[in-house]
Amino acid sequence: MRLILTAAMTALTVMAQPLSATPAAAAPLDPANGLRFDFGSTTSPLADGYTRVAHTTLYSAATGFGLDRAVGYRDRGTADPLTRDFTVSGQYGFAVDVPDGEYEVSVVSGDAIAPNVTTLSVEGAGRGAITAATGAYGTYTGTAAVTDGRLDLAFGRDGRVNAVRIGPATAPTGLRVAGITASATPAVTLAWNAAAGAASYEVYRAETAAGPWRRLGSSAGAATTYTDTTAELGLTYTYAVSVPGGTLGAPLVVEVKDPSAAAPAAPQGLAMVAATTEKVILRWKDAEGALLYHVYRDGARVGVTREPGYEDERPPADRHAYRVVAAGAGGLSASSATLTSPITRFPLRRMERLDRGLVAVPTSEGTLVSWRLLGTDPAQVRFRLYRDGELIAETDKTNHVDAGKGAYTVAAIVDGREGPKSAAARPWAQPYLDIPLDKPDGGVTPSGGTYDYRANDASAADLDGDGALEIVVKWDPSNSKDNSQGGYTGAAIFDAYELDGTRLWRIDLGRNVRAGAHYSPFLVADFDGDGRAEFVVRTGDGTVDAAGTVIGDANADHRTSSGRIVSGPEYLTVFDGLTGKALHTEDFQPARGNIADWGDSSANRSDRFLAAVAYLDGELPSIVMTRGYYAKSMLAAYDWRDGKLTKRWIFDSTDNAGYGGQGNHNLSVADVDGDGRDEIAYGAMTLDDDGTGLYTTRLEHGDAMHLGDLDPAHPGLEIVGVHEHTNMPYGLEMHDADTGEILWGVRTGQDTGRGLTGDIDPAHPGEEVWASNGAGLHTATGRTLSSKTPAISNTIWWDGDLSREILDHTYSADLAAGVPTIGKWDPAALTTVNLLTATGTYSNNTTKGNPSLQADLLGDWREELLVRTEDSTALRMYATPYPTEHRLPALMHDPVYRVGIAWQNVGYNQPPHTGYFLGTGMAAPPAAYLTTGAPVAARLTLHGDRLAVHVGGDVLPGTIRAVADGKLVDLAARPLTTGELAVDGQAIPEALAGYSGTVSVTITGHLVDGRTFSGTVKVRL
Repeated sequence: MRLILTAAMTALTVMAQPLSATPAAAAPLDPANGLRFDFGSTTSPLADGYTRVAHTTLYSAATGFGLDRAVGYRDRGTADPLTRDFTVSGQYGFAVDVPDGEYEVSVVSGDAIAPNVTTLSVEGAGRGAITAATGAYGTYTGTAAVTDGRLDLAFGRDGRVNAVRIGPATAPTGLRVAGITASATPAVTLAWNAAAGAASYEVYRAETAAGPWRRLGSSAGAATTYTDTTAELGLTYTYAVSVPGGTLGAPLVVEVKDPSAAAPAAPQGLAMVAATTEKVILRWKDAEGALLYHVYRDGARVGVTREPGYEDERPPADRHAYRVVAAGAGGLSASSATLTSPITRFPLRRMERLDRGLVAVPTSEGTLVSWRLLGTDPAQVRFRLYRDGELIAETDKTNHVDAGKGAYTVAAIVDGREGPKSAAARPWAQPYLDIPLDKPDGGVTPSGGTYDYRANDASAADLDGDGALEIVVKWDPSNSKDNSQGGYTGAAIFDAYELDGTRLWRIDLGRNVRAGAHYSPFLVADFDGDGRAEFVVRTGDGTVDAAGTVIGDANADHRTSSGRIVSGPEYLTVFDGLTGKALHTEDFQPARGNIADWGDSSANRSDRFLAAVAYLDGELPSIVMTRGYYAKSMLAAYDWRDGKLTKRWIFDSTDNAGYGGQGNHNLSVADVDGDGRDEIAYGAMTLDDDGTGLYTTRLEHGDAMHLGDLDPAHPGLEIVGVHEHTNMPYGLEMHDADTGEILWGVRTGQDTGRGLTGDIDPAHPGEEVWASNGAGLHTATGRTLSSKTPAISNTIWWDGDLSREILDHTYSADLAAGVPTIGKWDPAALTTVNLLTATGTYSNNTTKGNPSLQADLLGDWREELLVRTEDSTALRMYATPYPTEHRLPALMHDPVYRVGIAWQNVGYNQPPHTGYFLGTGMAAPPAAYLTTGAPVAARLTLHGDRLAVHVGGDVLPGTIRAVADGKLVDLAARPLTTGELAVDGQAIPEALAGYSGTVSVTITGHLVDGRTFSGTVKVRL
């Protein structure tokens, strides 16, 4: 029989058709000793003892085995020749000629770089699916009766096959314990009944009854006993035995102990001797009856020792929970108390080296000149402002209103020393700056429709390494589509510009990447730390880089007659941010796979993409590309380092219960658990930095979310989300960003499509929260203020106070666009007072009313507004005309805000937030913990209240801080002698209160030349 699989939605239909070849009268292959087939390519390494089945190995009567059609293959290049490669197709079959009889069949299916769900049928009967997470390999084993001289298998869905094994359906019986040696050198001896015709046996062991199984070894010939000398005293194992290539027999659970002996006492006095970057050293009191001890870190067993102490070599630098269990002849003791070790190394985040961003804006009061306070500036920094070379002000502020105008420069003053002057800035001719654009020509679709282009989403980064930000803008064709709509679109195009309108490059995604708000999220960031940002986006056959190089097949056209793209390759490309040249292209992950898996069969839900920049190692940014949120969700993380793209992990909601259908039309990124590494908030679920699920609230899909320190009275960060499904307990809610605990919520019973946060009412602490469809306006703690709300598009820091303003638009249905406005909410009158109408410009994305970008691009901490002119011949930048008394660091040096600018363009655009509460009554922002280049290694010596710093350069005392258990500690350093500083000797011990022993502490600071130094000291507590 030939088995043909047809997928419709998620159902699988099996139809039987005869093979074209006539079955052989006798099998050319003898399965008595097991048949083993290694599936893959024609050239991949072949596993020992296996027969090759290449992607082109078709069935023939001469060979007696083969595929029913040619399929694809993948070779991941891993070490194991059996699992490194596989055949792959949506539906295909494999046949083997064997004598009639009953056989045991095993199929191995998995992928080193992607999750896998492969359906299987054996002899026309469905056997379910082989499911495996990324890097894992599932095995189906079962029996099948052959009555027609041929064994038929069929594969579907992902259709990955690494290996097939066929053997006689025999398994040993009567597995039992023949003896246990319950000593410090334990052993378990097993025995079983002989299986007919078996020449040897294979013994397997699992840590749990659910597996996975690990092969221990083979019996000595046909002997029916085996001794496991690798078992650990006190632990419980599951054993099973098989003939070579056969089915495992019935499992046997064994606890390695003497049932007649008493269990040892629980270990007491667990204490930490040291927690350094090299090791964690533990000690405890010897327990009565203990022969050895099992040591657990964060719930997993990490070691065994005969002594009442343990050294955990180079554990991850996180905070860890340790406990110890004694093992004796009578088994395991109760657990010791749990001991927590501190964070021993906190990653130092590499961020952009920014200049002062000096800007001069004409106002009714004169010229407002403002500049950046950098995250690397010492607390005591002051500034001198010059006009045409003449000093006009010395100030602590980061802005100044000048009655005159001219060429302005600014210089920082630290400890009486003036630094270099900034580049000169002249006043804008208008209250805004137009950045000229080179508008692309329009085109004609295959159906005869015409289209032109309009400027759409934008992002900002330093593309050329000069300390100033450049702009990357997406050109959206006028026929771009929502995923729910059919029809052809023009190509999405990306340009990069200096602020004077100089175009750096143009990249055309081509006809095989559909245009629309959800198809091409893009990332601009310095992923490799070389001081210049890269550009990353999903590409396709026919994408053209700035040098004219075509990616993939230039002649391919994968569009259907409805304009959708449901087949053909997808790529991920890293481009040089300065030149626009493609640096690296590879297959896009998360891959399309079976379209129906994502929630429908029309490619609406399968082509919902998001993207993010996240510091997953805490030091350099990583690339995160995502697919799907209504049903299945997948996220793939990559590092771009030294010219190579390396996958960190892939997350698949299929493998994680409760995570399907939780994604949003947007995402956010922040270090929510305080370990220095970013997590990814993906709607109602959040992933840890290692790609594992941190939590899911199970409140399902929503259209908006906000992450930041929204309620300063609540420890840590918070997330506000709105939710679409009417049966959810909350349509609007705030939850703890670290734990997922719901702090408060409002049941709306409706699709609550919009929600926003911002400190718009100074009478109430924290950010106010409001949402659509009657959800109302609330305080940060959930108290209802009003049923009437401000507009629910965006908020922006604009005027001179610390509150946030309302960024909206006056919408025209005829234009499918609006004129952007900025207003201030009047809490007493429950109305918005207009501050700016951006006449001559339009908002983006129809009723969403988004700007191209809002970000702290120039000047002090207030945000700039970047919108397209009516004819898209320019991007118009508005900067605040208001002076301010408040001195805050540049928002682009805040970790949460900076990655927020990177993700602002994705899906339904949302405004960025800071990692600290920025609003009325705020505390001073936390000191920045960052470097703008590779840190200089320093040799440090700390003795009480004296710190010796050995580093090549002059130290800025006011910048020296310690990181103790993840907490930033100001050492209040002041100079004593060359290379030696007086510090607060109690600051570090106070931060480490509750710990004992020797602890590693990182100390960082800045040099006069702007470089960052970093070193480690060991503190005895």
